[in-house]
Amino acid sequence: MQGQRIGYVRVSSYDQNPERQLEQVEIGKLFTDKASGKDTQRPQLEAMLGFVREGDTVVVHSMDRLARNLDDLRRLVQKLTKRGVRIEFLKEGLVFTGEDSPMANLMLSVMGAFAEFERALIRERQREGIALAKQRGAYRGRKKALSDEQAITLR
Repeated sequence: MQGQRIGYVRVSSYDQNPERQLEQVEIGKLFTDKASGKDTQRPQLEAMLGFVREGDTVVVHSMDRLARNLDDLRRLVQKLTKRGVRIEFLKEGLVFTGEDSPMANLMLSVMGAFAEFERALIRERQREGIALAKQRGAYRGRKKALSDEQAITLR
């Protein structure tokens, strides 16, 4: 059964350009999240998972755009392929159908592990940067989500 091509895009921050991920790729429907890939609790990812049907192909720029955690990546790929949905990762040139060879499964594990490793490096660099900023007295932390008055009202 030939279904439609569905795009999934994730950018980590609002100032990143999501359009570049699936430029010149023909898709029928696009789901875009502007959120961290540290977990799978993302509104558009959940919407895409609810939308896809057997025979559809989910197109993602790269594995790290779907998940930064190897367990999450494997779980999502398995969840989709068990439902008869193909998943295509453009950057890696890999397609998963559920009838994948041992080599395809190895590639999923290796590439997913690299995505997880990259996330760990980002977090480590962030911690180092914060520590240096604190030493210089330049670190103030993130902006408050609530004003003092709002916090008092909520209590």
